[in-house]
Amino acid sequence: MDSALSDPHNGSAETGSPANGTTRPPSTPEGIALAYGSLLLMALLPIFFGALRSVRCARGKNASDMPETITSRDAARFPIIASCTLLGLYLFFKIFSQEYINLLLSMYFFVLGILALSHTISPFMNKFFPANFPNRQYQLLFTQGSGENKEEIINYEFDTKDLVCLGLSSIVGVWYLLRKHWIANNLFGLAFSLNGVELLHLNNVSTGCILLGGLFIYDVFWVFGTNVMVTVAKSFEAPIKLVFPQDLLEKGLEADNFAMLGLGDIVIPGIFIALLLRFDISLKKNTHTYFYTSFAAYIFGLGLTICIMHVFKHAQPALLYLVPACIGFPVLVALAKGEVTEMFSYESSAEILPHTPRLTHFPTVSGSPASLADSMQQKLAGPRRRRPQNPSAIYEESSPKDPTAVTESKEATEASASKGLEKKEK
Repeated sequence: MDSALSDPHNGSAETGSPANGTTRPPSTPEGIALAYGSLLLMALLPIFFGALRSVRCARGKNASDMPETITSRDAARFPIIASCTLLGLYLFFKIFSQEYINLLLSMYFFVLGILALSHTISPFMNKFFPANFPNRQYQLLFTQGSGENKEEIINYEFDTKDLVCLGLSSIVGVWYLLRKHWIANNLFGLAFSLNGVELLHLNNVSTGCILLGGLFIYDVFWVFGTNVMVTVAKSFEAPIKLVFPQDLLEKGLEADNFAMLGLGDIVIPGIFIALLLRFDISLKKNTHTYFYTSFAAYIFGLGLTICIMHVFKHAQPALLYLVPACIGFPVLVALAKGEVTEMFSYESSAEILPHTPRLTHFPTVSGSPASLADSMQQKLAGPRRRRPQNPSAIYEESSPKDPTAVTESKEATEASASKGLEKKEK
């Protein structure tokens, strides 16, 4: 997954409307409560487990699971890229046939969804395989160029267990492709969210504030200022949002009156919450104060979003409430504990990734990436010795700077040599 998400951030939680323009009977209070409660629960699951897996991901040495780090420059550009993508999709839906666009997007997310779901369920499925299961290792490697100019395009390591998970995920993919059922949509959406929180890492808290602040403005503008985001959310038939029917109690699994929550409202705050978990671990105090504080802040912000949306009957930009809560609550805790400086000076890559030094070029080496990283770390940890660049430097450092001292030392050497010759003659 790229550091800039390829799908547009759908920043509204809103009630779906019928495609044919007919009015539906109002949902029951029980159905509305069930729908909103389910959306809240589904949003919390990928954040919680994705944050935990982000710690293991950062500490791991598998090249196929290395996280993508978001820098402050990426964070500043992200709202602009997301706005261009959102507006482009809106124009596409206005100009071209919605049916063909969604068919193309369905095939694209069919492949991505299978891969994301397979990666999500793989750790859980490993517990069900017997000990004598014939597990073989595989590596998918694509390179470009040759010799010193060889560059890796794809380097993915997997095993037989991963192939079994891929087969199970393909069943869900075919179900989604043929039926577009809301359960299959949610399975893919949860997988995308969890993978995003796990594999997208903010390098520090300042970058997180830049990203959330920029998307705060983005979300408010595109939801309140125009109808672009709501139109794309309703027209875009892809698993970029979590949905839950409000008429589930009346129609069962065939219900079609949906409340929806965009994946961006899960992933964007989620990667910030995961960063605070890694910050908690770096403090080495055996407490997860900032993680639990930000997690509770997310629950408060999303709950407030749902309440306001239900009262005013209008789509709400969730980040309008999530950003102040997710940033403000942890900062207040840091102020109370006197750890504001530690929080904003924390670097995620420096604390969690000591085995991956930054390289400005790619040397030609032999061996596995893990052995290379270990050897480089040992060299970096060893004592450094300064070596002079040329012999003249040795003479300059050892010889005195006073010319008269040089002359005196030469005369003393010649005198001692002549005395030695006289003793030999005697």
